[in-house]
Amino acid sequence: MQSGPEDPGAAALVLVCDDTEGIRRLLRINLELAGFAVEEASDGHQAMARLIDPHEPVPRVILLDQQMSPYDGWWAIAAIRSHPRLDTVPVVLITAASAGVTLRDATTAGFDAFLSKPFDPDEVVDTVSRLAAGGRRRRRRR
Repeated sequence: MQSGPEDPGAAALVLVCDDTEGIRRLLRINLELAGFAVEEASDGHQAMARLIDPHEPVPRVILLDQQMSPYDGWWAIAAIRSHPRLDTVPVVLITAASAGVTLRDATTAGFDAFLSKPFDPDEVVDTVSRLAAGGRRRRRRR
């Protein structure tokens, strides 16, 4: 299992999960220009199949679209937060501004950050950089 220490010289890996190829491409370009390694998935099921594979490295940060079919971001965050290999990985929810989702909704579900579409590429890079450097803050359960 490759969830241990990473090669310090390697670029931090980010998994981008969105069902729209153009969005994945835009996120990939901006993150790669910022020095990240990027892998892609087109829905939550494809992302989870990759994430739980013990032969694949654990990403430093995961970006999830809210609205994907058939396995959306809400399904994926529940699966991610219930898997011990992934419990320390920060996850960012990306959703259309019109979806009516709040930061509170996102954090309650287990997301560590929230970005609205259309997103500012600099904000995406800043958010991913912060989370990649700081990791996931564990929340106390009540």
